Amino acid sequence: MILRKRCEGLAFFWGFIIALFVSVASIPIIIKVAIKFGFVDEPNHRKVHSKAMPRIGGLAIIFGTISALLYLKPSSPYLLEIAIGAAILITIGLIDDRYPLSARVKLFGQLLSAIIVVSSGLTIDYMNIPFFGDVQFGIWSYPISIGWILIMINSINLIDGLDGLAGGVSTIATSTILLMALMSPGAHFTIIAFSIAIIGSTLGFLIFNFHPAKIFMGDTGSLFLGYGIAIISMLGFFKSVTIFSLIIPILILGVPILDTSFAIVRRFLNKQKISDADKGHLHHCLLNMGFDHRKTVFIIYGMSLAFSGAAIMFSRSTLWVSILSLFILMAVVQVFAECIGLIGKRRKPLINAFKRLSTVAQVYKRTE
Repeated sequence: MILRKRCEGLAFFWGFIIALFVSVASIPIIIKVAIKFGFVDEPNHRKVHSKAMPRIGGLAIIFGTISALLYLKPSSPYLLEIAIGAAILITIGLIDDRYPLSARVKLFGQLLSAIIVVSSGLTIDYMNIPFFGDVQFGIWSYPISIGWILIMINSINLIDGLDGLAGGVSTIATSTILLMALMSPGAHFTIIAFSIAIIGSTLGFLIFNFHPAKIFMGDTGSLFLGYGIAIISMLGFFKSVTIFSLIIPILILGVPILDTSFAIVRRFLNKQKISDADKGHLHHCLLNMGFDHRKTVFIIYGMSLAFSGAAIMFSRSTLWVSILSLFILMAVVQVFAECIGLIGKRRKPLINAFKRLSTVAQVYKRTE
């Protein structure tokens, strides 16, 4: 048993090294190919960079991940469908990085990919709710599982707005899933293998993507990363869940999920299309507050680490501590979002409610 664990540990180490090496080695070639064939990101009013940048760096993450997985040889009954889903998203991402696709076409590709995965049986089957017992999803397990994959894909895609941001946040999230997998009894080889492959290849890419970046990951990379994290979380957390274990992967991906959620609310309140791009994302708000590029990225890294820490604490807390922690966390997130203008500069419902309560309390004191 000990010998087996040592052998697996050594295999994981070399899997990480392979993913890292392949990713780093492929970047210079990808940069030349991107420039030669027009896979470049031109600057505009909404983007932070000021010059054309090669943007299919996500291929390095993909090559590194595939190389590590070929070495580690993880086994799962869902592998074929997972691979087909990934191939669809990589194709959509590559086309979009050269000839921008409409939001509808990209959503169709994402939906097709998710449907293929859940058709393999990789679904969220039921949830255990405290005081109520197990709630079987039945046929609803399919749309719920598809929805989760779509949320993850688009959350990483939307946060990809600064050098090193999406790659760093994805690395923190995947590392947290890996840590929790290693901490759990009977750690699953496949989950660890997928996590290590993505972490190694993404770290290799970040060497060239951290500010000032030499290459962007593009939709090729962000769609693949979001999809990969969705799949790992489903393999690791979601075949059967309690209502609180459901929250754990949401906490791990807290920053991109919240940024996406607030973007949807903001655009709805501003009567914009949900698919319309804007400059109201978390990183835009922090830049507008005066933080430079690197500080903004590090602040968001810190937030991601805080959410990951909360997820680990959540997984080991009692029911009532989890409930209390969740409400406190939700309040803190809402106040933070209102303070930096993530919903809108003038939309501060919770802060205004606190102010009104404070005013009422002061008036009450005076009348005593």
